Amino acid sequence: MPSRQGPHVNALASAFGLFVVTAAAEIGGCYLVYLWLRQGKSAWLLAPAAASLALFAFLLTLHPAAAGRTYAAYGSVYIALAIGWLWAIEGIRPSAWDIAGAAVALGGMAIIVLQPRA
Repeated sequence: MPSRQGPHVNALASAFGLFVVTAAAEIGGCYLVYLWLRQGKSAWLLAPAAASLALFAFLLTLHPAAAGRTYAAYGSVYIALAIGWLWAIEGIRPSAWDIAGAAVALGGMAIIVLQPRA
C-alpha cells in the first residue's frame, strides 16, 4: 500500500531510524570501552566493543547524502540518544536543559534532512 505521507516525511523517518541504530552501535561500543578502562571490567569487553564500533562505521555508509551532511545530521540524533542512554543505562535522570538541548539538536537534524534538493 503506498504511503499517503510526503517524500519528506518518509525521508525523515528513514534517516532518523537508521541514525538511531547507528548511534546505539556507537554509544554501545564506546560504553564497553569505558567499562573496561574506567570501571575495571574485563578486557574481553573490547571484542564486542570493536564489533559495535565497526557496525557503527558501516551504518554511516548506508546514508545516501554526502558524508559531511550525514555526519552533521547524525550528530543530533547521537546527542538525543546519549541523553536517553544517560537515563536508561546509567540511571541518571536528564535535566530540563539536557532535554531542551536534545530537542534543539533534533530540530537541526530535521532542517538538514528536509532541505530542498536540487
